[in-house]
Amino acid sequence: MSITRRHLLIGAALAASSAAHAQQDQSTAMPVTAQRNSFKSGGKAVAVETFQATGTSSRPAILMLHGADGLSANTRYREGARNVAAAGYQVHLVHYLDRTGERRASFGTLFQNFVSWRETVQDALAFASDHSGADPRRVGIIGISLGAALGLAVAGSDSRVKALVSYFGPLPEGAIATTSRLPPTLVLHGSADPIVPVSNAYAVEALLRQQNVPHEIKVYPGQGHGFRGAAEVDATARSLAFLERHLAGLQRP
Repeated sequence: MSITRRHLLIGAALAASSAAHAQQDQSTAMPVTAQRNSFKSGGKAVAVETFQATGTSSRPAILMLHGADGLSANTRYREGARNVAAAGYQVHLVHYLDRTGERRASFGTLFQNFVSWRETVQDALAFASDHSGADPRRVGIIGISLGAALGLAVAGSDSRVKALVSYFGPLPEGAIATTSRLPPTLVLHGSADPIVPVSNAYAVEALLRQQNVPHEIKVYPGQGHGFRGAAEVDATARSLAFLERHLAGLQRP
């Protein structure tokens, strides 16, 4: 599951101009602010970067969970977080590798660290739910590769997660209990992914069908571990439209 920067194009995908925003007047778009915070998880300080457009209204919160390459060199995660925030969300880019003191996930220790990272994501949900300006009843996750695996593991057992977007993520064996129930989920994957085989996407789809959960799946022919060209644009549009339906548009009690 070691991933190269070249393969992780989620930031570019989220930053790309999409059909959903083709008619948006950029001159009236509200600026996005960034703030660095931290929370405790397992006795360790975990950094989180929070992005949101200016304004005082309560908005849905999203955890963005990066891939195994971490956040040291790949600026595209931050670009993606900014663009999702510009669509009206409070986005928390979680440095979950801080829990294990790593800059990037090591394949040799990935499986033994998975439980600790999952606990950190759960702690991040509490942080996001309590954050000023967030609507705690509308919290979602965008996960990329390893981050998507963590999103699947957490969302199946934590009712705070109301929507999940999984970018080419593996289905972690044994991480989703048979009694768990996933929230509405969008699965995006490339048919030619050499790192996380597309069979993972179909396995997630089968689980969602079994649970009778609202879901969508899009497999892009010829795309690998990351999307390029028209696939990038389409994935962006699908992600934002899915979040609009299942998170931003969620009926408040």
